[in-house]
Amino acid sequence: MSTFAAVDVIIAKRDRRELTGEQIEWVIDAYTHGEVAEEQMSALLMAILLNGMSGTEIAHWTTAMLNSGIRMDLSQVGRPTVDKHSTGGVGDKISLPLAPLVAACGAAVPQLSGRGLGHTGGTLDKMESIPGWRATLSPAEMTAQLASVGAVICAASADLAPADRKLYALRDVTGTVESIPMIAASIMSKKIAEGTGALVLDVKVGSGAFMKRSDHAAELARTMVELGAREGVRTSALLTDMSTPLGVAVGNAIEVAESVEVLAGGGPADVVELTIALAREMVALAGLDADPADVLASGRAMDSWRAMVQAQGGDPDAALPTPKFREIVVADTAGVVSRLDALSVGVAAWRLGAGRARREHDVQQAAGILCRAKPGDVVAVGQPLFELHTDTPDRFPAALADLADAVDIAAPGTVVGKTPLVMEVIRG
Repeated sequence: MSTFAAVDVIIAKRDRRELTGEQIEWVIDAYTHGEVAEEQMSALLMAILLNGMSGTEIAHWTTAMLNSGIRMDLSQVGRPTVDKHSTGGVGDKISLPLAPLVAACGAAVPQLSGRGLGHTGGTLDKMESIPGWRATLSPAEMTAQLASVGAVICAASADLAPADRKLYALRDVTGTVESIPMIAASIMSKKIAEGTGALVLDVKVGSGAFMKRSDHAAELARTMVELGAREGVRTSALLTDMSTPLGVAVGNAIEVAESVEVLAGGGPADVVELTIALAREMVALAGLDADPADVLASGRAMDSWRAMVQAQGGDPDAALPTPKFREIVVADTAGVVSRLDALSVGVAAWRLGAGRARREHDVQQAAGILCRAKPGDVVAVGQPLFELHTDTPDRFPAALADLADAVDIAAPGTVVGKTPLVMEVIRG
């Protein structure tokens, strides 16, 4: 590999010149191995944030991160492989019912997931509220479970795109997280490395999402769909609304409970709707002839859930953690709920202990919020709006402050318009 000077690469991007594939390959490899200093990579990331990247540059960057580690081979699984990735939201427990549902349709779903940071919950944090369940599997264990059960939710191996792990930590502390090229390359390098044949992206839009504007979300979605196509991974994206929390439950154990309700044929309508919409897109990309709605109603998805949990040491019949303390917030006016702000609810749940401020912090499995009224619901004075859960009651005041302006209640009889849950579908 050619050797470049890091400062020349920085200057090129500072001056809005397009980086070559060789420059990108070198800088990613050199940074991963400690030959490019943190301050130099920080400068390059800021130049990328400010000046952007071309599609060719993003593709080279993604490939370089992908090539920094292993690429899993799932060809022996015996089923078509398809995965889903969400950009993160409030109450977004969709992976939990979705993976077993798509498995019950005949696919293999290698759901490599992460932990939450900030107001968006992590899938692994939710699953770890199930007694005995373990997040860490070897590649051999993961492949065997995909072959036998059809679904796995587990932590990504450290060997998958290690350059991304190092870069992500640096972006987090240098104010460069918002770069669309970096977000796209980060997500896609990890998803392509896991070896899936197809991928559906759930790109959230709204107050509780990373992307607040639909045009930015669409740009990110299109970029990722193109990256998938370049690497031979059939990819599509759904832009979905995240102005209001998904479902009723926002937390860890309570989101698991709500997911099980969906698998049992119940659960909140929006969670069911999005689970089926994503499942249909995944099944189509996998080339399978199955209707996820019918499969969900048959109970086969619940069987897959139980098998998936048991395969990773969990007890699907065990009681989930419950909070030591609860607090109820009630309506002080009668009318119709016209707004429920996802970000406010997410931050309040985080303050109660459902999330973490730093990666090394623990979460409270029982902490969270139940949203007892959603937009369009009619409420009376004194009717519950929120039920707060925590093991540490001194957390209540800050959470209550976050919720103070989270709900708007309109006059009785007001008709509340709703944004479609699935706003747009982007296919390659």
